[in-house]
Amino acid sequence: MEILRSPREIAEMRKAGLLTWEAHRLAASMMQPGVTTKEIDAAVEKFFAAHNAVPLFKNYPHPDGDGPPFPAVTCISINEQVVHGIPGPRKLKEGDIVSLDTGCKLNGWCGDAAATYPIGRVAPEVRRLIDVTRGVLALAIELMGRCSRWSEVAAEMERFVKHSGFSVVEAFVGHGIGRQMHEEPQVPNFVSPQLRRSGDFRLQPGLVIAIEPMVNMGKKQVYTARDRWTQVTADGKPSAHFEHTVAMTAQGPLILTAGPNGESW
Repeated sequence: MEILRSPREIAEMRKAGLLTWEAHRLAASMMQPGVTTKEIDAAVEKFFAAHNAVPLFKNYPHPDGDGPPFPAVTCISINEQVVHGIPGPRKLKEGDIVSLDTGCKLNGWCGDAAATYPIGRVAPEVRRLIDVTRGVLALAIELMGRCSRWSEVAAEMERFVKHSGFSVVEAFVGHGIGRQMHEEPQVPNFVSPQLRRSGDFRLQPGLVIAIEPMVNMGKKQVYTARDRWTQVTADGKPSAHFEHTVAMTAQGPLILTAGPNGESW
């Protein structure tokens, strides 16, 4: 069941969302050959601390229960890594694509966002992968203002990606967000029997969700790396990831993790 937020609560979430957007701008300014993912993570951690914000990811419990907690403030996933990449000594190089996911809690409210950044010049098909993934997120937000149920949006997202010749990752989905990073409902980027049977939800004022399509250049299957966190495409082909925290209001969808003038990635 979805949790509906008041206009006042959404305004508080906007503050966390704006700070998350600013953290992305900081990270984007560092996305250059020779920079390590650990350096980017450290800069974002320092930024959140300077604004009295609590990082959402650091020490997040492992979903398996017995695995290690996530050790960083950002998830940084490179090329064939899909999501949950752990920052470390790896240096970025020309032609890489880097998916960075981060979020914070400010005054008890959460914001969560992800984007994929090219490092210098990337292959044309890789650039198209980034554009399609960014585009399907924009499509989902636009459709929220015209559709009545999430299944309608998810169906169009899936159709858009497949028509582009890519595949939607089904192992991970978006989520409700508010006082906690992960709340109900689950927000898939595709339509499944489970969604139609019991997981669908109404797009009504007060709903706040994190929409995060992950799109693979090749097949949809992923596997878990040895670090027990990083998810990697099974065929070794690149993957891209974009995410915004979005609130439904009486006036339509509002992107809480956009810039001060509504700027997206």
